[in-house]
Amino acid sequence: MWNRRQFINTVATGAAASALPLRAVAQASPTLELAKLVVGFPAGGTTDAVTRRIAEKMRGVYAKSVIVENKPGAGGRIAAEMVKNTPPDGSTFLLTPASIITLYPHVYQKLAYNSFEDFIPVSTACTIAFGFGVGPAVPESVKTMKDFLAWAKANPKDANYGSPATGSPPHFLGALLSKESEIDLKHVPYRGSAPGIQDLLGGQIASMSSPIGDYLPHLASGKLRLLATSGPKRSRFAPDVPTYSELGYKDMSITEWYGFFAPARTPAEHINRAAAAIKAASQAQDVIDGFLQLGLEAGANTPAQLSASVKSENQAWGPIVKRVGFTPEA
Repeated sequence: MWNRRQFINTVATGAAASALPLRAVAQASPTLELAKLVVGFPAGGTTDAVTRRIAEKMRGVYAKSVIVENKPGAGGRIAAEMVKNTPPDGSTFLLTPASIITLYPHVYQKLAYNSFEDFIPVSTACTIAFGFGVGPAVPESVKTMKDFLAWAKANPKDANYGSPATGSPPHFLGALLSKESEIDLKHVPYRGSAPGIQDLLGGQIASMSSPIGDYLPHLASGKLRLLATSGPKRSRFAPDVPTYSELGYKDMSITEWYGFFAPARTPAEHINRAAAAIKAASQAQDVIDGFLQLGLEAGANTPAQLSASVKSENQAWGPIVKRVGFTPEA
């Protein structure tokens, strides 16, 4: 949890950023020669695509040159550790899915970083919801979640679901579905969504819990069928698909944001300027359109708002992890 001084400093930073005229901050001459946006996943993935779209808009605004540095490995933890150990001079930021900051402290007993002491929240870039889909390994007659669960109960050897990673939000959504329905769904972890979706298309696994955007290219053809989504309301990307909440799973309304963080002790001046530049970038129409193609909703907030989200979501994940009974060794 935040200690009192860190919390007050972060809220003050956020208030200052929100008080400054966005256009004035974003369009001020850049004071840095080079800034790096570090992402903990390989080039070509969703997190990387988000980072590159924002970097392009920050270039010449926040710093004269803004580059993306990929540091994949350990589910994003390597990148977080790297940014933690960089000089707090405003030249380096981490772009990460929320789970690495909010969920991982409950999943891993030993982390090389402290989410609340080693980073300063800057801004979100976008949000994403998750979907649960089936492929050709499941009969075409399975059209709804009720159908799938009935099929899974009748075919326990084939009742499985993939996710992009062990300990990820999609993994926990699948585990909660198994708990709530009282039907044993075996988890099949992958290293990212792409190989899992390929196995789903190929019939190697029955179902997949993954970001909604992963399914979009395959829904019109009928190759994949989306049975539920995890947002608080139906997704604009799949308006005919019910949410988990609509299906009676009230504790499964889960979305995830992608957010920027700076190393602890980064001066407020840099935090303010970066937050303003990220907000301006996320409001650019080509960025909004690019995110929509990935199943993402563009949206920035202030450092204070992001710090509040980190705290509340971290608290919310604790009971979920405990209920599922997951440990990395399980």
